[in-house]
Amino acid sequence: MHKSRLAAFVIDNQVDDIEEANQFWERALGMPCRRSDDEWAERYASLEAPASQPQMLIQKVSHPSRIHMDIETDNIDAEVQRLLELGAIVVERFPRWVVMEAPTKHRFCVVHPQRSDFDSSEDVNCWN
Repeated sequence: MHKSRLAAFVIDNQVDDIEEANQFWERALGMPCRRSDDEWAERYASLEAPASQPQMLIQKVSHPSRIHMDIETDNIDAEVQRLLELGAIVVERFPRWVVMEAPTKHRFCVVHPQRSDFDSSEDVNCWN
């Protein structure tokens, strides 16, 4: 058995400077932006969404701008296999996540738990 749920919506921004995206999205959505303070600062930030809601992440990308979702799970291999059986395909594997594509051509990522309440939450799906 493994568990999974929607973790985040990721706003992919094809921009030269992520700060442009940070300022727009924090104003547009009315959520303060937490800028990264480490080596990821030039590529990633997050908006302070309420704990009961999925995270809202801001990401600088080289592909066209879009929004994708992250599915968090306690077993990436099992979740990827479950999604493959539903018709998704693996686009690329990374050490900490897997990029997949739904039969509808929507891209999404399967990631380790991101939200702090994953293990204690009643709103996760349990799969056999």
